[in-house]
Amino acid sequence: MRLILRTRLRSMTFALVLLVAMAGLAGIAGATPPPKEDQIILALIQRVETRTDLVFVRNGSDHNAAEAAKHLRSKYKYFKVELIDAEDFIERCGSRSELTRKPYKVRTADGSVRDAGDFLREELRALRQH
Repeated sequence: MRLILRTRLRSMTFALVLLVAMAGLAGIAGATPPPKEDQIILALIQRVETRTDLVFVRNGSDHNAAEAAKHLRSKYKYFKVELIDAEDFIERCGSRSELTRKPYKVRTADGSVRDAGDFLREELRALRQH
């Protein structure tokens, strides 16, 4: 009888440890940004949408601010469960193409071109300062 109880106790302990480990992994796998970061990411996308003075270059094609914002929203929706904060969003969604790995670019009215990731990090700093 003692042997049976000891065996069941070990099995239950193992099951409990396994359950706790799986719950921890599920928490890591579903790393959706907290509400405050979600608001910041959405505000960042909105800032992009208002920048009608910029051209966003994605895989060699030019896009206006509204198209760029639509694309960022779409990528955010797709990758949201993998992101923790706005910096993750910029790195995963706003810096480069997932398909071609080519960096996104931003062209200003004077014709200068810079990486979209740098532009977004600058915009994020401005947002966080407010």
